[in-house]
Formats: sequence, structure tokens, C-alpha cells
Amino acid sequence: MQALEKRALSVSEAAGGREPRNKRKLPLAAMLRHPEMLQALGSGLLMLAGWGASHWSQLLSVTLYVAAYGVGGWMKAKEGAMTLIKERDLDVNLLMIAAALGAASIGYWNEGAMLIFIFALSGALETFASDQSRKSISSLMALRPEKALRVSGGRMEMVPVSELAAEDLILVRPGEIIPADGAVQSGTSAVNQASITGESIPVDKTAGDQVYAGTLNGENALYVEVSGPAEGTLFAKIIALVEEAEEAVPASQRFIERFEGIYAKTVVAATALLIGLSPLLFGWTWNESFYKAMVFLVVASPCALVASIMPAMLSAISSSARRGILFKGSVHVQNLAETKLVAFDKTGTLTQGKPVVTDLIVKDGEEANHLLQMAASAEQLSAHPLAKAVVAEAVRRGLELQPIAEMKSVAGWGVEAVIRGEAWKIGKADFASGTYGEQDWWIKQSGELERAGKTVSLIFREGAPVGLLALRDEVRPVAKAAISHLHKLGIKAAMLTGDNEATAKAIASEAGIDIVLSGLLPQDKASRIQQLREQYGGVVMVGDGVNDAPALAAANVGIGMGAGSGAALDAADVVLMNEDIDRIAGAISLARRGRRIVKQNMVFAIAVISLLVAGNFGVGIPLPLGVVGHEGSTILVILNGLRLLRYGSSPS
Repeated sequence: MQALEKRALSVSEAAGGREPRNKRKLPLAAMLRHPEMLQALGSGLLMLAGWGASHWSQLLSVTLYVAAYGVGGWMKAKEGAMTLIKERDLDVNLLMIAAALGAASIGYWNEGAMLIFIFALSGALETFASDQSRKSISSLMALRPEKALRVSGGRMEMVPVSELAAEDLILVRPGEIIPADGAVQSGTSAVNQASITGESIPVDKTAGDQVYAGTLNGENALYVEVSGPAEGTLFAKIIALVEEAEEAVPASQRFIERFEGIYAKTVVAATALLIGLSPLLFGWTWNESFYKAMVFLVVASPCALVASIMPAMLSAISSSARRGILFKGSVHVQNLAETKLVAFDKTGTLTQGKPVVTDLIVKDGEEANHLLQMAASAEQLSAHPLAKAVVAEAVRRGLELQPIAEMKSVAGWGVEAVIRGEAWKIGKADFASGTYGEQDWWIKQSGELERAGKTVSLIFREGAPVGLLALRDEVRPVAKAAISHLHKLGIKAAMLTGDNEATAKAIASEAGIDIVLSGLLPQDKASRIQQLREQYGGVVMVGDGVNDAPALAAANVGIGMGAGSGAALDAADVVLMNEDIDRIAGAISLARRGRRIVKQNMVFAIAVISLLVAGNFGVGIPLPLGVVGHEGSTILVILNGLRLLRYGSSPS
């Protein structure tokens, strides 16, 4: 059992559960073992060796410096050359290599080697940052088993997961990872669904319950009927989504990349002019002009500016993915940061999605449980959600359903049935026609219940009303807290629903909703979202991803609800796998923090470049200081972006 608990904790930490504090630090040992980091460190050691050898052998010193150039600069030179050949464009890699070679050409071997070392170090750190942000994918991939135990004709055989097909029966033993989506055929166990929902608390599964590939079975064996092939599992879709998101490039990053090529050409042109015109304009020697030009080439390069955005965006996406919030692209992180209003679908999002009986009122002289028993017996064959709620309430109270002699469903209002020789009817309150004299007791009661946002059904025996039932789709316990957290962020909440105004206002009042839009068809929701965008700007729509698809598409950001909902994965920009709408505020807070970090990085990068360029022409800063200032700023903006990897899901 201890081994099973350790494995469950491992799954929780890697794929969605809250990570222990000491596990959220950047792994220094892994960083030092990274191939690019080893090359950078090797270049640094050769640079130091060359500096030491310069005191007694110039030839050995230069040889070591050349080796430092090769070890640290070869990959960057190759990347720059490929950009030049394939895209006919310049990038910062070529600028840095040119600056280092220029320094060496006038005898500043140590300065050039230092530039190569720090440039290689910052590049290795940026690559490592991207790799760290993609840990969500590698952690998930590690949870996907390669084989499954298939049961067929009384025999068991171990087969590759890729060979599983719909309706295959597999055995999942205690402590094993479930290899495919499916339904439990037999067995009872607790399943850790952290890799899917982001919650580490195991969920009890029994016959008929859905289970997902990549989740961890608990203490008992389960027989699972496979629902489809491996590539169609929810787990596979999640991996594909995270990969797609982390490969996507936001508009701001695309602008920076386009700007980089233009800027690099400008810097090269300015450097050439500086070399050629400085002796004439300022009276500098050729060596002095060339040296200042190399310093300018280093400090004016946009390395820090280029690294200002993607490490932060990738870190935000990765941090969210570990907590069950999947972004389909970094552009949605930026859009979410602009949120001014969040619009919720009512049913299944703010509410439980299943009506329950809240009130049972009977005429004087009638017995409540008997009327509920008869009503549930009449409804027992109906598939209507209200009928199922009445039957569920009778079962909850331990009432035995009676056999019915006749049953007829009347479209638009309810059912009729004959039970023990008596005619019973149950349906909408407006089903009652005519007057009942002293029996009009129910009119006031039903009016009060309807004003409270409840649906009222009347119970008739032999044509006379004897009781009434009130039902309502209850507000989810987390809804009020979710809306409160949005309010703390200065964000308004709206509710879009097809329900009548009275029901909508009652639900909205209980949840703390600011804006109520009722009586809407799916196409109406999309047009109302467009109106809200015109009024408020950034609008997020939260729905189940099926009938809310038009509204999800119309919003700045559409958030789909529900683990297991393929429609939610397809229709939304962001998928909330654990259905915990309280995490929406946390996601918005994370996006806002990401936006702040990107702005900080860009302002800092521009300020450093400006100061170093001004210092080069004003006081004449040495090349080593220019190298440290420029590449140091690049490292700092990368590390600043990586802070989002440790950002939790709290909305505060």
C-alpha cells in the first residue's frame, strides 16, 4: 500500500495535483546536465584557461580562446547561418558571432570569448526554460502505458495499447495506470484522476462509471470495457492540446520576431557606418572606432527583447496545465488578461445540471409521503429530467414505487397514470383548468414558489389537485465563491440562460451574478455576447461546449467545461478539466501576472539597451561590461518569465 500511495502522489504532483513546496524549485542538477548548458560551461572553462595561459604562452592562450569560440559559438553560428540562408534574414545569433570575431580581430580575444560564453549561457538557459515549461507534456506522456491486459474468451493476454478497439474488455489491476477510456463493467475502486482533472483526491468508481486513460487505479481490480482506440482518448487529446498550445506563437511574439530581422539589419548598418565614419567625424583611431563599433554591436542587439515574451507565456501555459486548465495557445493567455466580464451558461455551469425536489406541499388531510409515492410511480417510466428528479426523491425517502396499470405522457405538461384503480396526474401548474372553489389553495402557493425560481408540478387524484411539488436546478456550491473571487479582481459576472426571468433572477441572486440575460436560444447567446463585448471589451464565456458553442466562439475567450467532453475540447479556447469554476479567477490572475511580467521584461530590456548604447558613446564602456550588461539582462528576463512556473491556482 505504501508503494501505491507513493505512486499516486507521483501522479498527482506530475500531472495536476498541488506540488509540494520543495518540488517547485528549478532543478539545478538537471540544468547543469542540459547539453547546451554543458557546452556553455565548457566554453567558459576554456575562456578562463585561455586567460590564465596568456601570462606565459600567447600561442596556447589564443588556441584555448579559439576552442572556447568553437565550443560555445558553433551551434549559435549554425542557427544564424540557417536563418540567413533559408529566410535571407539576420538574427541576434549572427550579430553576436560577428561581434565576438570582430573583437578577436583587433586582439580582444578574452572579451570575444566572454561574449561567446555568456551568449551561449543565456541561450542554454532559454532552451532549458522552454524544456521546463514543457514538463507538463513529458509528465503526462510518462503516465501513458504501452500495454494492456485484454480479456477475451476467458483468456488474458498482454497486448499493445494501440491494438485496443471499442468493446474490448481489459483488466486493470490495483496500482496500475488505466490504459484506455471506457466504462467500468465490474469491480469497485478509487481512481486518482489528477492527470485529467488536476485534482489529486481519488474518485470512487463502480459498474457503469466512466474512466479515462492515464488515470491511476486504486486498491481494487477493475474490468473496463474500452470505448475507443488509443488515439481518440481524452488523455491523447489533452497531450495534443498542450503540445499545440506550447508551439503556438502569440501576436506580440510574432511582431518581435519580425522586428528582430529589421532591427538586426539596422544595427549591422549602423555598425558599418560607425567603423567607417567615426575616424572622420570624431577623430578616433581605426582601432578605437572598431572597438566602439563592436561594443555597439553587442549592446544594441535585441536578445533580451526577443526573450521577453515566450518564456513567460510557456511558463503560464505549463503552470495552468498542471492544474487542469488547458490553453489552446498563448494568444488566449494574453486575451484572458484583458477580461472585464465573465459570462456563464446557467445549466451545468453555475448549477448542478440536474433538478431536485425542494418542496412538497399537500392539501389538508393528505399524507405527503403517500402523494410523493404515487407521483413517482406515475413518473417512473418517463425520461424527462423533472420526472427523474421526482423518482429520485421518492427513492431517497425509501418509498416503494407502485405498479401502474395505464400510463400516458401528455406533451407539454406531464403524465397520466392509473395506480390501484385511481387516476393520477402530475404536470405543470398551468395544466389545471377551470376552478376548484375551495380547492384553489394551490394557486397562491405555486405563485410564491415560481417567484423563487422553482418549477411547480401539481399532483391530481381523480381530477382534483391534492398536492404540489417544487423543483429546481440547485446552484453549485462553488459558484458563489467563484463569482466572489471574480468581483475581487474587478470583473463583472453575467448569466445567460433559456430559463424564464423569475427562475434566472433567483439563481443569479443566490450566486451573486451582476447581469442576468434570460429566455435566450443558443443563437441569441452569441449575439448577446457580441453586445457585451461592445459594452465591456474583454468578455469570457463559460459553458459546456455543446449548445454553448456559438457563444464560446463569439467571446474573446471561450472556456469549455468538463472532463470527458470532446465538444468542450473542440469548441473552447481554454478547457477547464475539473469543472471547478472557482479556478477561472485564478487563471485570469495568472494571465494578468504573465502580462505584467512581459511588460516588465520589455521595459527592462529596452532600458538596458538604451543605457548601454548611451554609455558606449558617452563614457566609453569596455566590451566586457557591455557583454555582461547585455547578456545579463537577457538571463534576467528569462528567469523573470520562469517565475510563472511556480504560480499557483489561487485567484489572489
